[in-house]
Amino acid sequence: MLINAYWITVVEVRWYTLDGTSLPLFITPIFILFCLCALNFGLKRLRPQAAFDQGELLTIYVMLVAGSALASHDLIQNLFGAIAHADRFATPESRYEAIFFQYLDPASFLLVRDEEAIKAFYQGDANWLDPRYLTPFLLPLLWWAIFLATLIGMCLCINIIIRRAWTDNEKLAFPIIQLPMAMTNPENRATPFWRSRMMWAGFATAAGITFFNGMHYLYPTWPYFEQIKLYNVGQFFTQRPWSAMGVTNISMYPFAIGLAYFLPLDLAFSCWFFFFARKMFQVVGASAGWDAPSNAGFPYFEQQSSGAWIALGCVVVWSLRAQIRDAWRAAFLRKSELAASPSLSAIDAAERRRYRIAFAGLAAGVLYLGWFSYRINLSFWVALLFFGLFFLLAVAITRVRAEFGTPHEIYFVNPRTVLVTLFGVGAVGAQSLTSLSVLYWYNRGYRSHPMPNHLEAFKMAEGGRMQTNRLIWVLIAATIFGILFAYIANLHVTFAEGATGKASPGFKRWVGAESYDRLSGWLQSPTKPDRTQIGYVIGGALVVLGLRVLRGAFIWWPFHPAGYALAVSYAMDYFWFAFFVSWLIKFLLVRFGGMKAHNAGIPFFLGLILGDYVSGSLWAIYGPLNGLQTYKIYI
Repeated sequence: MLINAYWITVVEVRWYTLDGTSLPLFITPIFILFCLCALNFGLKRLRPQAAFDQGELLTIYVMLVAGSALASHDLIQNLFGAIAHADRFATPESRYEAIFFQYLDPASFLLVRDEEAIKAFYQGDANWLDPRYLTPFLLPLLWWAIFLATLIGMCLCINIIIRRAWTDNEKLAFPIIQLPMAMTNPENRATPFWRSRMMWAGFATAAGITFFNGMHYLYPTWPYFEQIKLYNVGQFFTQRPWSAMGVTNISMYPFAIGLAYFLPLDLAFSCWFFFFARKMFQVVGASAGWDAPSNAGFPYFEQQSSGAWIALGCVVVWSLRAQIRDAWRAAFLRKSELAASPSLSAIDAAERRRYRIAFAGLAAGVLYLGWFSYRINLSFWVALLFFGLFFLLAVAITRVRAEFGTPHEIYFVNPRTVLVTLFGVGAVGAQSLTSLSVLYWYNRGYRSHPMPNHLEAFKMAEGGRMQTNRLIWVLIAATIFGILFAYIANLHVTFAEGATGKASPGFKRWVGAESYDRLSGWLQSPTKPDRTQIGYVIGGALVVLGLRVLRGAFIWWPFHPAGYALAVSYAMDYFWFAFFVSWLIKFLLVRFGGMKAHNAGIPFFLGLILGDYVSGSLWAIYGPLNGLQTYKIYI
């Protein structure tokens, strides 16, 4: 875990050459699992009794994934981009000190404000173990560790409560776990993964593309597959209203095509269709004059996606009401009362005990968040809505991952912005808005949210591969050590290289800028609730609810509400064309070859993912070792 956290931090913060934690299936844990599987083959030949079984391999993988989520682009890396930003960039031009510093005092225990430590952190060429630099960071990082562990612990408790509904009852697809499950189960004679020629064909295809593109990056005379990464077809539409599409990238990432193959056809169709519909909405709006300067917010994707995800979260929670009720009753009813209900009596004692602990954990978490909100002077109603939206989005994202396995970069959806949109700056208040800005770093993008990874771990544990109680302790330990290792890695890299020195341009600056520049703008020009913006929030919610009703009413209805929510929230901007390609291939296979052809293609698409990840990881090792910027397989 420590090596993995350091590797992630080096390649994403210093060199920006992998971006592996921005994807739903993290890259580095798959590469390390690949190496472990290769080692395991050797052990089986030389010392069979020392070889890892599937449960042990998956345990290592689960811990690496949990650590990767914490060391990721959207969690602790972001924390180090915001923890000292306010004091570092408080200049006469920014006017931070005059505008909101008086409101920062309640949250000062969460921030680094020592001038000498901040200077070394941003400029680099310093030893992070020097007490002059490390001491000002210790207390803020400790408080953030407690806060982050509380949020993750509450998400784990929610997963324990709702797990059976999605893994046992609905039996969702869980596309993300298909590759690690296949890699760790080589003895499955029905689908011999490591002996499959189709798998190695897919592996060679993806690895070959990445090799040639990587060589072209270093030596431009090498051939290059241009459309694999982002290629802007919007550049060819220069006349209105078609120019309103703006940047419209197509990509054929091998790993994305491979992942999309495991989506049900209607879900994959919804993802790319609604992205295309979103672009057509912009074109129609331009032809109708809706994008006039007086209507500068058009097409209001931030508001549409906020409404869509809030509605999707409410739909998901509503569908879980029976499971939550049964979990509560199983946890607290007497045995005699449980015996009267066949469904509850089927729940074993260990599961009932886990339910009790989960509900107790949620109660303890709520109490801590209440105290924390009081400590940072966050209004009660603002704290209630803010954390309520955070957990609502967490549940919605987890459902989308379990059902779709798609990327979920919902950058447009942020609880702070939602509150300002619905209630205005004046109602939220300058103090609460400043406190929310201090909390912005961990709810910026949600690409590496820990909650979906935990639920996928529970799914992988089925069939006795991992014991559930032990898995819970593994996840708790991985969270504690993951935070510690991510702290060490970020402190080492930033103090050595400089957060704004040799580190990738702007990375340790833009998170803090997003936190405080927007706050500064709101406080200088307070916004009031806007009917048009609120209308688009409601419109986004109504589209999701309407699609949900139609999907329940008609079996043939092809449009999934999550497809719309993903398409308008930035999640599909990089992937829609890869999803289209994969959907088309799968459609043709099923249409003309049936499920037999579909199943025969599975090893090839797993090989696409693995080949892309392994070759991309090798470039991410070669580059830092040689002090080079190298090709990255994503973005």
